[in-house]
Amino acid sequence: MSSCLGMYIEPNIIKYAKVSKERDILVVDSFGIKFYDKIGDAIKQIISDTYSYEIPISINLSEETYQYFSMFSLLSKQDIKKAIETEFESYCAEKGFNRNAIESRYALVNDIDDKEKVKVVHISANKNTINSMIQSFGEFKVSTISPMAVSISNIANLKEKENILIINMEETTTLTTIVDNKIYSVEKLEEGCKTVLDSIKAKENSYSKAYEICKNSTIYTMEGKELQDEENEYLEDIMPTLYKIASGAQEILSNSTVKVDRIYLTGTLSVVNNIDLYFQEFFKTEKCELLKPFFIKDSLKISMKDYIEVNSAIALALQGLEYGLKDMNFVQRTWKDDLNNIFAKFNNKPENPEGEKKKSKKVSVNLSKFFKFDLKESLDATERWLLRTVAGILFLIIIYSVFSMYLNYSINIKNIQVKDVEDDTLAQIASVEKDITKANARTAEYEQLTENLNNIKTQTNENKAAKKAIPNLLTNIMFSIPKGVQVTSIENASGNRVIINAQSEKYEQLGYFKTVLKTQGILKSDTIASTAGTKSGDLIKITIEGELP
Repeated sequence: MSSCLGMYIEPNIIKYAKVSKERDILVVDSFGIKFYDKIGDAIKQIISDTYSYEIPISINLSEETYQYFSMFSLLSKQDIKKAIETEFESYCAEKGFNRNAIESRYALVNDIDDKEKVKVVHISANKNTINSMIQSFGEFKVSTISPMAVSISNIANLKEKENILIINMEETTTLTTIVDNKIYSVEKLEEGCKTVLDSIKAKENSYSKAYEICKNSTIYTMEGKELQDEENEYLEDIMPTLYKIASGAQEILSNSTVKVDRIYLTGTLSVVNNIDLYFQEFFKTEKCELLKPFFIKDSLKISMKDYIEVNSAIALALQGLEYGLKDMNFVQRTWKDDLNNIFAKFNNKPENPEGEKKKSKKVSVNLSKFFKFDLKESLDATERWLLRTVAGILFLIIIYSVFSMYLNYSINIKNIQVKDVEDDTLAQIASVEKDITKANARTAEYEQLTENLNNIKTQTNENKAAKKAIPNLLTNIMFSIPKGVQVTSIENASGNRVIINAQSEKYEQLGYFKTVLKTQGILKSDTIASTAGTKSGDLIKITIEGELP
């Protein structure tokens, strides 16, 4: 039989439960709630009361945070592990956290929004906080530290193809969504029992009395509101917090893509009577009920409500008995711990505080009846055969051990070589990418220089053409200008555009001059335009515009 003491620890309150397991049968040996001022004294008292000096102790993680990453499902376990570590390091760098001061664990679940990916539920906590919790136990050994929001699912009666939401109303409230029997997400609400207990304690000056008041308080639903006990003054301390939790859970559920079939309520605030009926008014399609440990049956001796009060402690005890996610243990384990656990299973000491010993029949086998070796006498055929068999087995064991060591050594060497090749390949890839970047930069630079040269060449050609165009224009005008027409000015306005001012005593001569400019190609015919003639004295003046050919 193996046992574990689960202890759910909050400021001023400890819930504890000692659970034993024999084969597949689970039994809660003892449980309770203890209010304390000094945590060390409270822990010693609980261990003494439950006689748990030499059994594993499982406690809850404190101040943990949750992150979520998405990975492709086709990646190998090793690649997913490296990718998760990289993602978390980026997260720490972004938040300004010291990665070396943080302990983390993770769980994988199929992403219902993307079938090709897996969702990573990543949980992290400060190492100093973990060590401080362990030091509170002094000489007693803490074997398991796990997140309460994850461990609470250990006691739920999970069914196939049923999605559930567990609302655990302890110091703060956690909402654990479970899909296909796996933890899918964890949400936190700041509201919880601490707000309620602190409010009542301010009136009664006692945490234990505040807890008893919660336990004896009854909520009346909308249908039975007329039965409300007006003398219960403490409902004004309880109801606002419950309303915030219920409405917060309702909002989270409405924004989630997971369709929840059932809602379980647990934690300190679940002791308030009719709390399941109160929550049912917020959730019309999902059934709300109190979370009951799956292995505990109703009994006349102990009320089920008493067990529900310590659900968190029972769930932690099951975590210590290797139920739930085994990789969620935040205690660093060594090979010595594993050996001690193995030996403990074979050397279980009586856990009865009164020292009662169960009688057991001792079975002994006298091997001398079968093997009588006398070195003074010669060995018979059977004895020689037995010795040869033993020697052969020992020889095979030695050969197997040597071969295993050699194979393991070779594998390690190969792994180192593969790692070196991988590192070298990654370095070469990085170098190639750097060279590509440089080449692209040089290419862009060369393209810009080429474009600049082409622009200069084009401008040079245009300048050369412009230099020749004006002399050619003047020569052509000189040989083709009609008699009686005088060119008073020629202006190069812009680019190939020219403006010619001419005058004559007759309109016909000016019209003939314009026609000559067009027909002889001195100016582009489709660009030639002229003003109406303006008479000034005996002379008629016009302006002709056009583009050089």
